[in-house]
This record gives sequence, C-alpha cells and structure tokens, in this order.
Amino acid sequence: MGLLNAEDEVCDDNVCTELVFYVNGKKVIEPHPDPDWTLLWYLRKKLRLTGTKLGCAEGGCGACTVMVSKYNRKEKKVIHLAVNACLAPVCSMHGLAVTTVEGIGSTKTKLHPVQERIAKAHGSQCGFCTPGIVMSMYSLLRSCKHIKYSDIEVAFQGNLCRCTGYRAIIEGYKTFIEDWESQRITNGISNCNGAENGNQPPMCAMGKDCCKNKTSRNNEESETQHIFDRSSFLPYDSSQEPIFPPELKLSDIYDNQYLIFKGQQSTWYRPTKLSTILELKERHKDAKIVVGNTEVGVEVKFKHCVYPTIIMPNCIPEMNEVVENETGLTVGASVTLMEMDNVFNKYIKQLPQYQTRTLVTIRDMLNWFAGKQIRNVASIGGNIMTGSPISDLNPILMSLKVKLNLLSKQGEFRSVLMDETFFTGYRKNVVKPDEILLSIEIPYSKRYQYVKAYKQAKRREDDISIVTAAINITFEDYTNIIKNINIAFGGMAPVTKIASKTSQSLIGEKWSEEMLEKAYAHMLEELPLSPSAPGGNVLFRRTLTMSLFLKAYLAIAQQMSKDYLHKELIKPFHSSGAEQFHGSIPKSSQYFDLVEEKQIKSDAVGRPIQHMSALKQATGEAIYCDDMPVAENELYLAFVLSTKAHAKLISIDPSKALKETGVVAFFSAKDITTHQNTIGPIYHDEELFAREKVVSQGQTIGVIVAQDQATAQSAARKVKVEYEEIQPIIVSIEDAIKHNSFYPQYPKTMRKGDVTAAFTDINNIIIEGQCRMGGQEHFYFETNVAFANPKKEDDEIEIFCSSQHPSEIAKLAAHVLNVPINRIVARVKRLGGGFGGKESRGLLVALPVALAAHRLNRPVRCMLDRDEDMQMTGTRHPFLIKYKVAATKEGKLMGAKVDIYNNAGYSIDLSGAVVERAMFHFSNAYYIPNVEVVGHVCRTNLPSNTAFRGFGGPQGMFGAENMIRDVACKLGKNVEELSRLNLYQENLSTHFGQTLTHCTLQKCWDECVQKSDLAARKISIEKFNKEHRWRKRGISIVPTMFGIAFTEKLLNQAGALVLIYIDGSVLISHGGTEMGQGLHTKMIQVASRTLGIDISKIHISETATDKVPNTSATAASSGSDLNGMAVLQACETLVKRLQPYKEKNPKGKWEQWVSAAYVDRVSLSATGFYATPDIGYDWKTNTGRAFNYYTFGVGCSEVEIDCLSGDHKVIRTDIVMDLGASLNPAIDIGQVEGAFIQGYGLFTLEELIYSPIGTLYSRGPGAYKIPGFGDIPQEFNVSLLKGAPNPRAVYSSKAVGEPPLFLASTIYFAIKEAIRAARADAGMPLDFYLESPATSARIRMACEDHITKKLDIPDPDSFVPWNVVP
Repeated sequence: MGLLNAEDEVCDDNVCTELVFYVNGKKVIEPHPDPDWTLLWYLRKKLRLTGTKLGCAEGGCGACTVMVSKYNRKEKKVIHLAVNACLAPVCSMHGLAVTTVEGIGSTKTKLHPVQERIAKAHGSQCGFCTPGIVMSMYSLLRSCKHIKYSDIEVAFQGNLCRCTGYRAIIEGYKTFIEDWESQRITNGISNCNGAENGNQPPMCAMGKDCCKNKTSRNNEESETQHIFDRSSFLPYDSSQEPIFPPELKLSDIYDNQYLIFKGQQSTWYRPTKLSTILELKERHKDAKIVVGNTEVGVEVKFKHCVYPTIIMPNCIPEMNEVVENETGLTVGASVTLMEMDNVFNKYIKQLPQYQTRTLVTIRDMLNWFAGKQIRNVASIGGNIMTGSPISDLNPILMSLKVKLNLLSKQGEFRSVLMDETFFTGYRKNVVKPDEILLSIEIPYSKRYQYVKAYKQAKRREDDISIVTAAINITFEDYTNIIKNINIAFGGMAPVTKIASKTSQSLIGEKWSEEMLEKAYAHMLEELPLSPSAPGGNVLFRRTLTMSLFLKAYLAIAQQMSKDYLHKELIKPFHSSGAEQFHGSIPKSSQYFDLVEEKQIKSDAVGRPIQHMSALKQATGEAIYCDDMPVAENELYLAFVLSTKAHAKLISIDPSKALKETGVVAFFSAKDITTHQNTIGPIYHDEELFAREKVVSQGQTIGVIVAQDQATAQSAARKVKVEYEEIQPIIVSIEDAIKHNSFYPQYPKTMRKGDVTAAFTDINNIIIEGQCRMGGQEHFYFETNVAFANPKKEDDEIEIFCSSQHPSEIAKLAAHVLNVPINRIVARVKRLGGGFGGKESRGLLVALPVALAAHRLNRPVRCMLDRDEDMQMTGTRHPFLIKYKVAATKEGKLMGAKVDIYNNAGYSIDLSGAVVERAMFHFSNAYYIPNVEVVGHVCRTNLPSNTAFRGFGGPQGMFGAENMIRDVACKLGKNVEELSRLNLYQENLSTHFGQTLTHCTLQKCWDECVQKSDLAARKISIEKFNKEHRWRKRGISIVPTMFGIAFTEKLLNQAGALVLIYIDGSVLISHGGTEMGQGLHTKMIQVASRTLGIDISKIHISETATDKVPNTSATAASSGSDLNGMAVLQACETLVKRLQPYKEKNPKGKWEQWVSAAYVDRVSLSATGFYATPDIGYDWKTNTGRAFNYYTFGVGCSEVEIDCLSGDHKVIRTDIVMDLGASLNPAIDIGQVEGAFIQGYGLFTLEELIYSPIGTLYSRGPGAYKIPGFGDIPQEFNVSLLKGAPNPRAVYSSKAVGEPPLFLASTIYFAIKEAIRAARADAGMPLDFYLESPATSARIRMACEDHITKKLDIPDPDSFVPWNVVP
C-alpha cells in the first residue's frame, strides 16, 4: 500500500497509493501513478495500446474516445460511458474498467459488428478518427437497449471526421436502430408464412432484399443498395459482449479507498468522506477540485498551469446525489451533467408540465453543451465554479437565482444565491478559499412562471457559446402582466451578467410589442460592449441580446396562449421566430454505373470495394507514424517558436533549458550553414531556423531534444528569446496592398481577346464588384509527425513521416544534412488526412527531426500538438478578388477584368502556383471571350499559407459565381438562366487557350436541375418565405469545371514497381501516398484487371523513396491518374512476360504460370513510368494545354436560416459529378461527400481568427469549428454521371479529390438568397455584400431589421479591433 506522511493521511485509515483498474479485461496495477498522466498517455505509452488516437488534447474531436465502465451499487447495474481519454486523468480510473478499440474485436480474431459496419459502409477513409467513432457507437450499444436515431445523434456530438462527410458512417450505424436490427435477425430465420415468432416482428418474405435493408429515398432508380451489402452484416448480439470484471462488481473495496497519489508536480487526493475533503480544503486552499478534468486538463496542457493539489470528490456521497426537496431538486456539486440529464428526465415525466419548465430548459440546453463524452464526466459544480463568461448553464442558473450550498471546516454551512453578486470578476466568485460547493438547489417552476434559454454559437453541436440568453418570468395569475422577470446573458461581459435594470423596468408591463421596445432600449444601455472587446463580433453580440429576447418573447407568448390565455398573441407569420433548429434522420441516395454482369469476378475495376485498410482502421490495428514502437535510445524533439510576428532576434539563450534533467541538445541556426538553413519547396526563401529576425509568429527559432515529450516541451518553454519588434506587422491582404508588400515574381497576367472593346461597347452593361474568401485550417486529424532513425553508417537515415511528398522530404533532408539523396529513405505507411497541408509544410517537422537524429546518431521523434500544428503550418489562402464585367442585355458574358490577391504568409511556398490556378479557374464553367486576369501574391507576417484541396481553384471560381449573380441582379434576371446560358460547350476555348473536348457540363446541369426538382422547389420556397418572417429559405445551383493536372509540366509524371513472388502474390510500390482517399485500393483494382487476378493476391505496403524515386506529391487530384497509369504499364510488361506460359497452359492457374516463368528465369519484377502526354502551358504566349482534361459537376442546395440568430440548416443537396467510368464508385462518392462537407466548412463555419499583431486565436477545435455530424444536409443525393467514359485517364476514369469541394458554395449562395428574402420583408436594399464564410454572425448582421438599426456602427479608425480578417 505504500507509506505516507501522517499529515497526508488526514483522518482516514483506508489510504491507498496504488492505482488499480482494468483495461480490456486485464487488471492493471500502477504502483506510482502521476496525476499529470492522462488516460490516453497511459494507454499509448505505458500499455502500447495505440488504437486510441490523439487528435486535439482538449476533448473537442473525439479521436481519443474510450469506454469507461463502473458498477452502480445503488441501482445494481453496470454503467458504460464514452470518455475523452485525452482529458481523463489516469488517476481517476481507480476501480473502473476501460475498454479501448482493441478490446472489442480484431481482424485476427473476430470483428465486432460496430467495427465491421463502419468499414463495410465505407465510413472510414484516413481512419484516424475511426477508433473514436467506433467507441462512441460501442458505448451507446452497451448503455442503451433500444436505440433510436436521436440516440446516435447525441452519441456522436463529441466526434468529428474530416474525410468522409459523415453520411457513410451514419448509414452504416443506422443499421443498429432497433427496428432494423430486429428485422435483420428475423430475416435470418426460416419462417415461410411470415407469422410472428415469439415476440419478434414477422419476417419479410423478401429476406435480404427487404426494404429495411435499404436506405434510399427512391430505390427503384438509385444504386444505393449496391454501395454496401447490409445483408452481410453480422447480427449484433449483446449477450456476446465481454463481461464486466467480477472483482469490481463483487467488492466495493476500490470505491471506499482514500487515494493519495504523489507525482513530480502534483498530489492527487480522492477522499471518501465529507469531513476529509473539508480538512484538505482548509489545508490546501489553492487546491483544485476536479470531477471530469474537462477544464483543468485543458489549462494544464495548453496554458501550462501547475496545480500542486488536486482533489477528486466523486466518492463523497453528499456531493454525488440528487435529492428532492420541498421546492425542487438539490443537486450535488459533483453530479455529472449526464446524471443530471437522466434524473431531470425522470422528474419531467412524473411531474405536472408547469412544474418542470426549469428542468426542461436546463435539459434542453445540456443537449448543446459540449459533446456526450464531456457531459458524461463534467459536473454542474465544476461548471459553476469555473465561471466561464460564455457558460451555457450559468445564465439559466442565474436567471433562476438558484441557491448554492457552501461548506467549510471552520465556517460551517452557508447558502448564497447565484445572483448578480455571485461573480466578483473574471472567473472569480464569492466562495471562500477554504469552502467547497456542496450542492445546488434548482427550483421547480410555478404555474405562471416560464423559463426560456437560447444559445448561439458558431456550430450548433459541441460548441462554446457566443451569446447565451436566459429569461425567467412570472406573470400575474391568468394575465400577461409581468409580476417578476430575470434576464441573464453569457458572452456580454467578463462574467455572466444579469440585466437587472432591464428586468426591473419591465415589472408591471404587459407581455407585448411595446414591452419589447422598452426592453431593447434598456438592454442597449445596460449591456454595452467596447468595439475592442475580447471575442470580437461586437455588433453581432449586442444584436443577439435583443434577438434572443425576441425569440423568448415569441415562445412564451405562444405558450401562454396555449396554457391559459386562450387567445392568439402572436401572428402565425412571426411564430417560427421562437423555434430553434433540431436534427432529423438524414436521407440519402447514390447513383452510379453498376459493372456489367459479363465482367469477370476477379476484375475489381468499377466495383464499390471497401478501402483496403478500413477494417484495420476500425479495429485500431492500422499503424500511423506515431504508433510505431519506441526505438532503443529514442529521443523526442520539441519546438521553440516565435511569439512575435515581425522582430529582430537580439538573443537566444537555451542555457536554462539545457540544465534540465533529460535534455540532450538544442539546435538552432548556429548549428548549420546559411545554405543548409535556407529551404522551401520551390524557391528556397525561408529558413529552417530563424537566424537574424522572425517574420511570423509560430516560426521555428530552435529545437530542444530530450528523453521524452514532457521534458522536451517543458525545456523548450525555458529557452529565453529576446526580440526587438519591427514595424509594420502585415496581417491582411489590405495591409499588404497598403504597404506594397508582394512577392517579386508577381503579378502575373493572362490575356485573351479585346477587353477594352467589351467595356466600350455601348450595348453591354458593366458591373464592378469584389468578393472575399477566408482561409481554412486543414484540420487533418493526425498532426504533422516524423520519426528519423539513423543507420549508424555512411550517413544513411530513414525518415518515417506523415507527408504527401516523401521525395521532397528526402531531397530537403539531404540538403540540410549535406549528404546525397541516396543516403536518405523517406517512408510513408499512411497519413491521418492531408488535404494539401502535408504537401510542403511537413518539412517544418521532418527536417529538424532528421537533423537531430543525424547529429546525435540516435532515433528522434516528434508529433506536433494540435495548437502547434495550427500555429506553424499555415492554412488555405485567404483571397480578395476585384472584378469588372461586361455583359449583353440578355446576360451573355462578354468581358472580364479581374485582379486576384492571395495572402501568402511569410514565405512563397506554393502560393504562386495557387494564385495561378485561381487565374485558370476564375471563370469557373462560364465562357468569357475577352479576359484580362492579374494574379498578386501578398507577403504578410502570418505563417506561410499552403496547398489545400482545390489549390486556389475554389477561390477563383467563387469570383465567377459572384460575377454571374451581380449581372443577374443588375438585369433583374434569373441566375439559373444566366448560368445555363453562359456554360462552356464542346469545342469552345478557355481564356488560356485550351479547347474543350468531351464537355459534359450541360448534361450535368440538366440532370441536376431534373434530379433536384429545382423548379417546383423554388415555388415552394417562395410560399414558405411569404408565410414566415423569421425563417427564410433559399436555393442555389452551381457548376464546377476543375482542370486536372499539375500546372507545372514536370510534375506530371509517376513511377511504379510491381513484384510477383513465386507463390503468385503481388507487391506493388508506387509514388502516391495513402491519406484516406483510397489510392492504394484503386491501384490494387487497376492491377487486378491488368494482371487478371483477384485483389486478395495483391498488396501495397507503403510509399518509400528507395522503391520509386523522384516522385511528385500526391496532390492536384492526379494520384490515381498518374500512378494508375504507371501501375498499368508495369503490370502490362509482366503480363507480356507471362503470356507464353498462359499460351502453353491455357487451363492453368496464375500461380502455375508464375512458377513456370520463374523456372525459366524470367524476371518477375517490372517498373512502370508514365508522363502525361500533350501537356504544358506557356505563360508568355498564353497557349498550350494547361490541363489533361476537366472534371465537371453541378450541385444544388437548399437552406433555411434563422433571421434572428444567424443559424442555418441545410435541407437538401443534390450533386451530379462526371467522374468518367469510376474505378470505385463507393470511394469516389465518399470523396464527393467528403470534399463537399469540407467545402461547406470553408463557406459557412470555419473562420481563422487572427489578432492585429498576427496572433492566431483559433488554435484547436474549441475555437475553430469544422462541420460535425449534425451539420450535414438532411437529404444528401450524389449521382455519378452515367455513360461518360474519359479517354485521357486510366481505365476511362476521372480524378475526384478536389473538384466537388466548390459545389459547397451552393450553400453559401442559397444562404444569400434566404438573406435577400429577409431583407425584402424588412424593406432593406436587396443588393448587399456578404463575405465568405457565411458565419452565423455575418448571416444575422446581413438580415438587417428593426433590431440591427438600433446599433451605432463605430468609426473603424476610433479603436483597435480584437481580431482582423486576413
């Protein structure tokens, strides 16, 4: 049990210093647990269970989800909870059972249905998020007998995925919904007459063809049921689950132990008696009381806070129970939000409706509070005591003025009200240092009392609030006269704020529109916000206070009318303003060409085969770079990053860091020559280590190498850097234009026809405008990581890295180490997502790691933390496009003069090529005969921006769509007609001189119009908008025409190596990397057709520079095109060599032919090489063929917006893509959906937040929001155009990765249409400017109305804003 000081034992003799818990059924005993260890760290580093992934370390992405089980002795049942292992302290696991993804099934033994279904449904692409999603679903299955779709919805609130677009995951897991599963089991029973068997529903005579096995809205036409075979799924049988450890069930010994765990920096106490915690709190007044560690865990990780004393009160009965009292419920401070939710639901069912309004309001808000994993462990007491000014719950509790019961050893018991006096400052309150919060008394509501709360955030699910409003009102009996009212707001001050003056002024008023106006006037006075207020969005937040109060007014008025007034207070036209958006079961269908029946079975091309690694990804067996076992003598590298955006380096002093135990070395610019230190993917214009000055925050100054991650990162923070700031600090495109800060190779110009003539033609109309697109963080789930292993001789080194461009890593590593490239092997097994972000910026991690390994002659590893990755590696380029367009009176585009600016950051990286692609794509799918387009690359003091799916294409196309809409607006014409009129047609020539062949644009357009039922829906939208004042709908249709090829000619090449072994098995190596897009799977399919063998005989292990040299990046959507042709060539060579043996033995088998060739000493290895023919563009003459071909597509989306809050939902999306003859329709549809949802984030949710001095505020999923499960279209239909083979790519296929992304702009333009309808109702001009992304703030402020008019817009020169748009 260990020995302790007498003082530590306090008054409890049952003290334990040893941690005991179970992992996957095995008992784990840790004699010296450290309170700083998270469960995730322990699983990965101590137990080597690497299936559980680190995605963000703040509980925001769900990649680390595990199941924690405990025995509830009161209810005599086992409780299973999904938990974020990245935040859960391992010390809190004492006496509990942890299940990880490895513990539920494996490809080597037996798969669990949860693992099988996500893989077979094509719900795993890069696979890094898959184990977390699997464990969330598994926890739901274990804790809920009869699953409804709403349960699945809630279970996934805390999980994100960047690859799939979610639809495939949902389709796979919808099969666990109760009626589907029971039907599935029954269909397996032989029961000819369909009679009921016991309690089971009758069997369908269709068996596996029963409609329950299908999900399409229109299965007669679509191929949905062919995309995966639901009938092959293993039935789920809960009786086969692993049993809960009997020791934990039979004995309560672990529950009753008083735990004391001493670490290097902290001591962890888990008392079991109230008296013990009071003694501890008296002795350690600065102690942190931790229940779920959801706040403290983030502070320790990212703010590097050290808390010497941590107390966990989870085993103190008085703090963990909910008791009914005379007026309501007394909730123990340690009761988790999930437990509170369950108890409240029980009382809501039992009590009269009027009594439960407070409980209902709190319960409803809990649904939007973080994710399920957080709610499972976070407590109500922790939420109150943290005192976040943007808390979701505190405004409700303060509007109710709940009673808080406090306790201390000296001062005994006292109660305080949670009113305007409770919070004394930012995260400070009236609770004394030696007191604990014991419980919270939540009152029932009275008959004439109503409680409403609204929260507006960037994203509906799992997001921190921008503004939360809570209104608690009591009326005089049987009237609408206000007897008492409390209004509280979060997000309007450093503390949760009660608008007491406003509340006071409304007492005695009737609940009417006159009262509203009075309330608004008082709110404006009582809730001021400085234009520089932290958090920004000042006008939006001030608007929300009034808008959310109006929502509450409408909701309460409707409720009163129903309850007792029995007269209509609110006109139906206004009534929808009271509502909030809620989820519904998503529908989907997929249309694609099925392979012909005559196609031989072994030929895999065109079949919807699942991703080759999907099952391994679903079981946690797939190995990513940081999952590789620790090597002997391995070291860890940590970065010293610049904290200034533009400054001279006066001194760099690592002496304090080097004195730390376990620190081995510090490397900086002093350790390599200027030549070696100068790097870059095209131009060597940036430094590996900043030498004399820094030009961005997040730039590398040096690196610390130490024995482990914690030591290295702690020491890196101790390196002292002195700066002398330099002005100006250039953050935005406008700053760059003002200071003439551009890269010298630009501007570049592209001209066609006579632009001047188009603008001087008096028959043409002329419009001028501009549009702006924000940047986008890649948010690949696996951050940049590298592991370098020196071979100890001849300067050889192996670099394992998460890179899309291993050849570039090898080439630059050779440059930095000053050795030939042939000494360096860069190896890539798989990437946990890339999206362009790992094409060039991976060098920031791989090169310092390689240098350290080379210099120290020891293995070195580094995986960036999420905040480091976001600060260092750059984003999609923000763009500003200024345009002048000439068009005929009929709307035919005649000329365009366009200036395109991108924000490149501190080095040029790939920014030149990005702006060039934007220039190629600025007209999107529209023919413009006369063009002058100029591209500018802005040099700014931001991290260097880089490649991102679309590579400038979407930004250029965005300009075209704004132009066509401006022309339509000016002419008063229908946008769809003008778009159709101007579409490219066969044999027309682009503005860069390429003639279009095999152009299916118009076919895609017409099919999308027909499939989306556009005409009828426009009529119904018009009707909806006439009937609703505060909800508006919009619809838009947008084409895309994406050029496929690298715009740099030399990159359009690829190689492959195909080896046949004597047992007939085939090993392929090619130059592309697997990052979830299914490239390896497609290459195996290509080889299967060419060689004429089954895919089971073919394997791809990894991408390595010693197998295929001088490769191009896996980028530009051309991975399958280039590598597919190289694989095809190599296979054709081998087929020719084997042909004589086939002819000799025509009835023989593959293995026999291979064996015969081997005996005859015929080479069974071949290389393939492919260079795209007839390609190359000349900038000087504006001639040549820039692209090999185009991928065409058209999308149509309908949205609904909430004009009061700025929230929106996507009702339906239809996409038609021309992907030629798809190599794999399932993978291609997954790419279409994934690109679309990523684009949806780009155009609506994802906003980079920079300070005016270049500090990135959005450094993780807490502040940066990518789309979640709840954001996808309620109906999502994807069609691959049938009968459109492509003669210019492998087996008539087409590239898919990037082209669909821009179709998500349909949502942005549909939002714009909805805003226009709202402005029409308010009598505002219909022409307005809306930047992308269309965030809730921008939507609300564009819906100008009587509320927004009340605000004065401050003079921009009178204040320094909190944030700026880059």
